[in-house]
Amino acid sequence: MGLKIGVTGGIGSGKSVVTRLFQLLGAPTYDADQAAKKIMVDDELLRKELIRSFGPDLYFADGTLNRSWLSKRVFNDQGELDKLNAIVHPAVIRKGEQWAAEQSGPYSVKEAALLFESGSYKALDYVILVSSPLAMRVERVVERDQTTPEAVMARVDKQLAEEEKIKRADFVIYNDERHSLIAQVHAIHTHFVQHPEKRK
Repeated sequence: MGLKIGVTGGIGSGKSVVTRLFQLLGAPTYDADQAAKKIMVDDELLRKELIRSFGPDLYFADGTLNRSWLSKRVFNDQGELDKLNAIVHPAVIRKGEQWAAEQSGPYSVKEAALLFESGSYKALDYVILVSSPLAMRVERVVERDQTTPEAVMARVDKQLAEEEKIKRADFVIYNDERHSLIAQVHAIHTHFVQHPEKRK
């Protein structure tokens, strides 16, 4: 098993684009947020625990997750969001660690919006933060999700402050249309290939 690298960033920062660039360079990648959505449907024990905590409206009759209902419930109530994260995050972290252990090559990449908030960064060797100006992030998400700037800011406010993330990250990739994403990703990729040592 090679180095375990995390890619994180605030909503609309472009972390998925950065992860895809690492994938194009040959790195195995794992999307923790997509994995969480899958686990919430596929893991029977987790489903039962979620229904106990949030009620049967969480799932449609066909067993799929009622995402819009859940979003409205948790994003307006920090207590409910904390409850959801306490149930789902440990399962996603375990799945991610199992996946990383199965990978070969110099390094693998785990993408997650809440690496710092969930504590899952502790199981990684290095963390890359994708940083982007707030106005740019809001504009991207408004266009992507067909939502309002106010709704995006409500989600931004639930995440760790950008300045704190920069302090905690080992590498920062700037997605601001002034720095080349490809050049930044390639430089970090080269570093991990040439220096595959784990942090002491």
